[in-house]
Amino acid sequence: MEIKIGVMHTPREIVLESGQSAEEVEKAVGDALSGTSQLLKLVDERGRTVLVPADRVAYVEIGEQATRRVGFGAL
Repeated sequence: MEIKIGVMHTPREIVLESGQSAEEVEKAVGDALSGTSQLLKLVDERGRTVLVPADRVAYVEIGEQATRRVGFGAL
């Protein structure tokens, strides 16, 4: 699923593809914003870890699970 993270005072957003479920991402964001955790920590599809300071998170957009289409057929 695609996740977009807006960071305060930064003109660009962080975009990553993650294998985590929407519930896992929501829990990580909730923990970071409630003060339980100092960092928002997410893992992308390649196993790389993305860390964002919780006090700098402006927004998080959680996209739908993308289905990969194969072929050149008409939609």
